[in-house]
Amino acid sequence: MELINKSHPEEFILLGFADHPWLQLPLFIILLITYPMAMMGNIAIILVSKLDPRLHSPMYFFLTNLSFLDMCYTTSIVPQMLFNLGTSKKTISYMGCAVQLYFFHMMAGAESLLLAVMSFDRYVAICKPLHYTLIMKRRICILLVATVWLMGCTVGLGQTTYIFSLDFCGPCEIDHFFCDLPPILALACGDTSHSEAAVFVAAILCISSPFLLIIASYGRILAAVLIMPSPEGRQKALSTCSSHLLVVTLFYGSGSVTYLRPKASHSPGVDKLLALFYTVVTSMLNPVIYSLRNKEVKTALRRTLGKKSNLI
Repeated sequence: MELINKSHPEEFILLGFADHPWLQLPLFIILLITYPMAMMGNIAIILVSKLDPRLHSPMYFFLTNLSFLDMCYTTSIVPQMLFNLGTSKKTISYMGCAVQLYFFHMMAGAESLLLAVMSFDRYVAICKPLHYTLIMKRRICILLVATVWLMGCTVGLGQTTYIFSLDFCGPCEIDHFFCDLPPILALACGDTSHSEAAVFVAAILCISSPFLLIIASYGRILAAVLIMPSPEGRQKALSTCSSHLLVVTLFYGSGSVTYLRPKASHSPGVDKLLALFYTVVTSMLNPVIYSLRNKEVKTALRRTLGKKSNLI
């Protein structure tokens, strides 16, 4: 294959769902509805957590950051996708592709770590309740969140710098609806086995390591819940964890299938459907999960809406 450019191509073509043109209009309409809904849901979680004094706790501090991450995570992908679906122009500039890849992996890396931090918070609350306020002090929570963001920035910068240091061979068509690692790596010249191995190792570190921390935290939580003498205590402990566990399953399940599968089992169609799920669906479902399955959030939402209606 002929090298596109000695340094890099000027732009990439995002093929998206070009092989299924009938999908483009329905998908455009669905995204046009679900994207604002996801944004509004996450904004509602942030506002309620800030406005209601009863939610000024570490758990909801982390939840606020998760909602903000979800908003940034989705926004790094969906506006460009809507533009490509709504117009005949399906291209993205080289720099625009690099920026999109950076922010996407920065937010994804930060979210995977934040979910691990949230599981640690639940572990301390349930297994060490008498030491909770001492361990999860405001300063410690801020430090944990700052570390999450810093690690996310490091992951995004490392992945983007590595991938865009490669030479790309034509045609410069990305078989996806956004700039992601596997389809961009497919455009690299020559033997990419070492690059694929490096990406796989990075995925292991970013996905598996935080997931193992979550498993360890919930293993200890389960052990503590099983020996609780009160059924009410067991139910309350499990109810505070169920929402987080569901979010973890959605996020890590789709991410693991996408990035930890062997290359031979990758299918562009399946990868695109999974990407739709973890970029749009999870961001929309997270506020629903936390509001419907969390009594404190539901009560706070009613109180906040009640105050607003009284003011009107």
